[in-house]
Amino acid sequence: MNPPLPRSLVAVLLIGVTAPWSSFAHPNHAIAPFPPSPLRSVAARPAAATAALKADARLSVEITDAKTRAPTAARVRITDPNGKPLGLPISAAIPVNDETRLAAPGSVVGLPAEAIGVMYGQNDAAQGFAFQPDGSFYVKGRFELPMPAGRFFLTISKGYEFARDQQELVFKPGDHLTRSVALRRWVDMPARGWYSADDHIHLRRSPRENPLILDWIAAEDVHVGVLLQMGDFWTTYFSQYGFGRRGRFAHDDFLLTSGQEEPRTGELGHTISLGAESFVRLRDDYYAYDKFFDRIHALGGVSGYAHQAMSFHGYRGMTLDVLGGKIDFLELLQFCVPEGPLAVEHYYRFLDLGYKVTALAGSDFPWCGRGRHPGEEQVGAQIGNARFYTYTGNPFSFERWLAAVKAGNTFVTSGPMLELKVNGQLPGSAIDIAPGTKLRISASAHGHATQIPLQRLQIVAHGKVIAEAQAKPGATSAELTLDHELAPVHGLWIAARVDAGPSQLAHTTPVYVTVNRDGFHNRDNLAAQVAVARRHLDEIRALLNQPAPNEPASPRAIPGPLSYRGGKAWLEQRIATAERSLDELSRRR
Repeated sequence: MNPPLPRSLVAVLLIGVTAPWSSFAHPNHAIAPFPPSPLRSVAARPAAATAALKADARLSVEITDAKTRAPTAARVRITDPNGKPLGLPISAAIPVNDETRLAAPGSVVGLPAEAIGVMYGQNDAAQGFAFQPDGSFYVKGRFELPMPAGRFFLTISKGYEFARDQQELVFKPGDHLTRSVALRRWVDMPARGWYSADDHIHLRRSPRENPLILDWIAAEDVHVGVLLQMGDFWTTYFSQYGFGRRGRFAHDDFLLTSGQEEPRTGELGHTISLGAESFVRLRDDYYAYDKFFDRIHALGGVSGYAHQAMSFHGYRGMTLDVLGGKIDFLELLQFCVPEGPLAVEHYYRFLDLGYKVTALAGSDFPWCGRGRHPGEEQVGAQIGNARFYTYTGNPFSFERWLAAVKAGNTFVTSGPMLELKVNGQLPGSAIDIAPGTKLRISASAHGHATQIPLQRLQIVAHGKVIAEAQAKPGATSAELTLDHELAPVHGLWIAARVDAGPSQLAHTTPVYVTVNRDGFHNRDNLAAQVAVARRHLDEIRALLNQPAPNEPASPRAIPGPLSYRGGKAWLEQRIATAERSLDELSRRR
C-alpha cells in the first residue's frame, strides 16, 4: 500500500473540495467568507460554457512593440458599453471560485485559447486561472476569439511605460474583425538605466510555471518579479521550488526570483526578504525577527517591512529593527491599507531619526488593488500596480539589480516616473559637505498627458516641501522639472515626490546629506519622533505583560510571544537596547 499523501499535497491535487473557501482563510488576513461552493476542474467545459462559445462573429488581434515590431506580451480586457467584462461575471453575489474564473483558455466565452493561465488565489486557494480579477487576460503577441454580435471595447495595456490602446468594436453576425495593435512607449526607463520590480507577488511556482509567470510580468512590463513564499506560525504558503540562483528564471531582461514574507505576526508586523540564497524559517523562535534578518543578510539578501508598516502593527517591529540596525527597506507604496497607496508616516519618522531606509513597493497580488479610494478604477488585484524602479545602468542583470537595491538607488510608483539627483548623486547616496556648501538639487517627473497626467512635483527635505512645480491651472502635464539650490547648516535627507491622476504617485528614496559628518537627523522634531518611538516600544512591552490565559489555546490559536521559550526575555532585551538608542538620539543636537 502506498503511504497517504500529505494533506497539503492533497489540497493541490484535488480540484473538487467540499469545504467553503472561508475555512482556509489565513489568521493574519481578514477575508469575508463566501457561500459553500465546490470548485470545478479548470479543464472542464460545462455545457453552458460550451454553448456560449457558439458566437456570431470572430475577432483576431496581433500585438507588437511599436519600436521593435516584435510580438509582445500584453494585458487584454474586452468590455461591453456598461464596462462589464466579456465572459467573466463581476458580482458580489457570485463566489470568487465560480467555474468561469477557473476556466481553461478557450473553454468559455471571452477567454481565447491563447490566454496564459496560471493558478492563483489567496492562501493557495484556487480562485483564478486565466482570467484576472477584473476580467482581463494575458496573451503573448496574438489571439483569436469568438464574439457575440454587438458593441464592445477592446483595451490593451502593458504596464505604465506604454500608452494604453483602446478601440471600439462593433460586430454583426458573420463578421471577422482583425486588428493590429502596436504598443508605443511614452517613456523608456530601461534606456535611462532604470528597471521596474514588484517585490510582493504571491504565486505557487514550480519550474513548469516559470515561462508562464514570466509572460505575466512581461505583460505588465515588470522586469523583476519577486515571488514570495509566505509563512506563519503553522506552515508556509505559495511554495517556491528554489531560492537563490536555483530559484531565478530570466529571459530578455525579465526575471523571476524567490523571496519570503516571513516572519509575519499580528503583533510585530509582516516582513519581506529578497535576494537570499535560501529560505529562512525559525519556527521555534518566531518573534526573534532580528535573528531572521541576520541570517538573511548572511545569505546575501535584504530585509524590510511590508504594507508601509501600517497594518498588523508593523510599526512596532520596525521600531525595534530600525533602531537595531537590522533592516534595509520599507514597502512604501501599496494599495492594501486605507492610508495608501503612498503612506509615509512611519517612513518619515525613521528618516527623521537619522536612519537610512530604502523605499520599495509591491502589489501584494492577489490581495490588493485599485478601487479602495475615490476616483480609482475598479481593477482589483494586479501585478505591478505598485512597483519600484532601481537604477542598475546597462546591461541589466540580477546581480547589478540586487547591488543597486542594497545601495538604495530606487523610487516607488503607481504610474509616474521620477528622477532625483543631489550634486549629481542618485537616491540612496550619502553626501558629506562643509558648512555653507551649496547643494544642487534636480528633479524631473514624466507622465502621459491623458493616462498619467502630472499635477505636482515636489522636493522635500526632512518631510517639508522646499521646492514645487505644478501643472498650469486647468491643464495637465507630461513632464515637470525642478532645479533648486540649498546651503544647509545641518545634515538632512532630501527626496522627491510627484502626484498625477487619482492614486498615481511616486516617491524616491532620499539622498542623505551630512555636514561635517554630523548626521542627517531632523533636529526640529527629534524629541517628538523619539517620543512616538518610545510609545511603540511600550506597546510591545504591554504585550509581554499580559496575563497568561486560564484555558489551553485551541489547535488553531495564534501563538503569542509568551508561547515561546525565552521569547519574553529576548524581546525585553531588544526593547532595552532600542531604548538606549533612543536615549542616545535624545542627546544629539
